[in-house]
Amino acid sequence: MKIDRIELREIQMPLVSFFETSFGRTTERKIILVRVFGEGMTGFGEATSPEGPYYNHESTGTAWHVLRDFIVPRILHSTFQSCSEVASLLKPIRGHNMAKAAVECALWDLQARLLHQPLHVLLGGTRRVIDCGVSIGIQNTIKDLLKKIDTEVSAGYQRIKIKIKPGWDVDVVKAVRREFPDIMLMCDANSAYTLEDLELFKNFDEYGLLMIEQPLAWNDIVDHIQLQAAIRTPICLDESILDREDARKAIDSGACRIINIKLGRLAGHLESKKVHDVCLARKIPVCVAACWKLA
Repeated sequence: MKIDRIELREIQMPLVSFFETSFGRTTERKIILVRVFGEGMTGFGEATSPEGPYYNHESTGTAWHVLRDFIVPRILHSTFQSCSEVASLLKPIRGHNMAKAAVECALWDLQARLLHQPLHVLLGGTRRVIDCGVSIGIQNTIKDLLKKIDTEVSAGYQRIKIKIKPGWDVDVVKAVRREFPDIMLMCDANSAYTLEDLELFKNFDEYGLLMIEQPLAWNDIVDHIQLQAAIRTPICLDESILDREDARKAIDSGACRIINIKLGRLAGHLESKKVHDVCLARKIPVCVAACWKLA
């Protein structure tokens, strides 16, 4: 598979409704799209980096810079037997996983097209249909949140994940549970709390949550060990997990009982599969974006 040309394009898209997390409200997405050309075919990828460096250190601007000045020059005019070779080529570039994933995913797409295979088959997938959940941001009022949840449940989503932050947490979950006692419910803190909030997190155990995602610092594993030991609700780590080794250490130390898998955060399909294999070997569930799979 020889790469002839790589195209980067930034697009801007206003959201139908705002999406708010513990680190701010988003009303517009700036997205980098990648097209990789080779052997008469084209593969597509996307840099999932946010507009600002709040979820992690990356942003749309840094992704563009790293893609244009470092990643694309390493990939362009290269020849690969398989996309599994890309990770080692990009290894000297520290971090910037979302920028790396944009090209890596485009290359996997290109390889699938060249082999005339669906991408999920090339990656080893077997399912034609998956049950999906949805992530719902912080709303202006609890009433607005309940209405949005009702809309998504009526649309057929199997799980509901709500964002929380200090001041918008236990009382909100309590209200949701009262209105929707039987839905599969989880919440996502996006690193908004510390161990000083341990007693608060014990309250969540009353509401039968599937998980609490990334309650403590984005780069922490150690404090999550203490928190997970103190509560019954499973902790899911997201921002803390950047590769297979992070996943292994987090699971084996007891920092979490679920791992979130995102292509962007893990630099693409190859490392995501490795993280999945770690979870599979240890028989713990993985949360794939808004979807849910028991490893």
